[in-house]
Amino acid sequence: MKTNIIYIVLDDCGYADLGCYGSEIATPNIDRLATGGLRYSRFCAPAICSPSRACLLTGRNHHAVGVGSVAHLDLGPEYPHTRGRISPAAATLAEILGEHGYTSFAVGKWHLAPSHESTPAGPYDNWPLRKGFDRFYGFLEGSTDQYRPELIEDNHKIEPPDRPDYHLSEDLVDRSILYITDTVSVFPDRPFFLYLCFAAPHAPHQVHRRYIDRYQGVYDRGWDEIRNERFKRQKAMGLIPQDTELAPRNADVRPWDELTADERRLFARFQEVYAGFLTHTDEQIGRLIDFLRDIGELDRTLIVFMSDNGGSQEGGQFGRVNQSTYFCKIDQPIAKLLERMDELGGRNTSPNYPTGWAQASNTPFQQYKQNTHMGGVQVPLILHWPNGIARRGEIRRQFHHAIDITPTVLDVLGITPPDSVKGVAQMPMHGMSMAYTFDDPDAPSRRTTQYFYTKGHRAIYHDGWKAVTLHREGARFEQDEWELYDLRNDFSESRNIAALYPDKLEELKNKWWEEAGRFGALPMTEKAIDSFGYVSPASPASRKNFVFYPGMGHLGAAASPKIQNRSYDITAWVFRPDEGCDGVLLAMGNHNSGYTLYIRDNHLIYEYNHYGEMTALRSTVPVPAGEVELRFAFRKTGHLQGTGMLFIDGREAGEVFFPATMAKRISHEGLDIGRDSKSPVSPNYARDGGFPFTGTIRKIRVDILE
Repeated sequence: MKTNIIYIVLDDCGYADLGCYGSEIATPNIDRLATGGLRYSRFCAPAICSPSRACLLTGRNHHAVGVGSVAHLDLGPEYPHTRGRISPAAATLAEILGEHGYTSFAVGKWHLAPSHESTPAGPYDNWPLRKGFDRFYGFLEGSTDQYRPELIEDNHKIEPPDRPDYHLSEDLVDRSILYITDTVSVFPDRPFFLYLCFAAPHAPHQVHRRYIDRYQGVYDRGWDEIRNERFKRQKAMGLIPQDTELAPRNADVRPWDELTADERRLFARFQEVYAGFLTHTDEQIGRLIDFLRDIGELDRTLIVFMSDNGGSQEGGQFGRVNQSTYFCKIDQPIAKLLERMDELGGRNTSPNYPTGWAQASNTPFQQYKQNTHMGGVQVPLILHWPNGIARRGEIRRQFHHAIDITPTVLDVLGITPPDSVKGVAQMPMHGMSMAYTFDDPDAPSRRTTQYFYTKGHRAIYHDGWKAVTLHREGARFEQDEWELYDLRNDFSESRNIAALYPDKLEELKNKWWEEAGRFGALPMTEKAIDSFGYVSPASPASRKNFVFYPGMGHLGAAASPKIQNRSYDITAWVFRPDEGCDGVLLAMGNHNSGYTLYIRDNHLIYEYNHYGEMTALRSTVPVPAGEVELRFAFRKTGHLQGTGMLFIDGREAGEVFFPATMAKRISHEGLDIGRDSKSPVSPNYARDGGFPFTGTIRKIRVDILE
């Protein structure tokens, strides 16, 4: 009898965010997977997204396969552990199953190719179709807008469906159902593997207003009370031991009672949006489950449900209306955030919640995504397989890691990991099967050791003990202070006993070096901490000169010209048939941040969107009809500031000072020629359907001058 495989991965969903893990957030469909399957209470993953996905798909540790950090980062051959892609020596589950008659679909977030490869010209080597999947529908980057996503179908970029109520999570499940329908209709005996990765609940937290309103007033009592309530539920349901202590409040989280009335009102709204977003995601998962049941495939499908890491600290202490501000370390004042409060979750905001809610998300632990404390690495895991799991609705307490999922699947399918795939010798699996836990809740854990290393933070689990560091950016690694926890008697990692057991701590520190060396995590590097400011020499963005032609597809942000903190020119050679010809010539970014050069009302306009603060330069003279050369020149006069000038046929036509420009990443959204295809950079043409240029663009040249 065939067995289908489905991996469902949520993004930045903390350990305590689901109803079946103690939350007040409504997740009835995920909860029914738990009721009909197994919940794991001590399951871990790397503390950030790309590494977790590499572990999950390959059954190997992420450094060993080349994904030591987020896939934006390709540090070159001197750092083989951080190339932003999966090594061919570590075949994905899709590649292995393809040799055993499976059809495989990847739907949703990929984030396993260097970001500079997100171009309409590839290269495609690290896109899903070259990694064993027969079909792909989703996005390549780490996050995307839920209403206007950057979508890929197979190996080409497409526009999202044009409907006013569009939402990415709904679209992803629609496409999953379509792919499964096609397979079971034509080849009913052929098994399938669906790798479904939602963009939710990663920022931007965006969802229809009716879902947000369901939680109106729920979070007025604050994150301290919510965290305590979740903690009590976790004990009541037997998820955590009765003697567990609630970990101390993180240093950057203020007590709710000490906040101002405005802060409490704003912060509660951030969490209402997040909760609505997660409930909406659960609803989509429910549609998939119901579909599988209706076509008779649910019982013979092994569903693996998990999150890639803990709740995110990237919203900062105050939350963000614009998630892009995180990457330039800019915090907007509360007054500015309050002005946008009623818009949160809508099309013109890209919110992320404050860290107080992130710690509540990670109850009962401390710290967050990116950290190797349990708040960053311990995540929910549910296995649902009616034909293969008899003891349903139970909790399993064995320690396991994301590298153990694919070996479990291969074990239950009776497939031996291949020695060679596509002519490439394969490294051994680092994971081990968890199938022994299905029928024996009291079986000793077979995984006794696991190292962690993310963005400078380090940890090692060994025989129930854990040593961990909280690395400070810019500090020398030997200055890191190691903490020690006995997780056998301290489930929540609350009592640092390093001073009591110095010998045990030294033993674990030595064990970390041993495991890090064994799995390719060395040499350590500070570069991985500041990845968004780094441009790989292999990236098109490393060039100084670019020539774009009309009709070019949407260019990913990491492959676009790197103008940050530099002098540059944008020159467009165009033909205007008449003086009514207008539209976008070049646009980079979205409503959060970016820049755009366009013609409107017979004038040339350049606008720079600095996290919603617009600086505009409009030509002092009209743009003539016919063949014309148009140029915007930026000359840096200080750090992240400078003077912009417009030129029409070589004559200066305006000048303005730009007081602030972006330091690192300009936007999550990339570059268009001849229109602004996604979320508009400028509100001045937001209702003009991308504002396509109605004349003819001969070419557009971008020159980086320093």
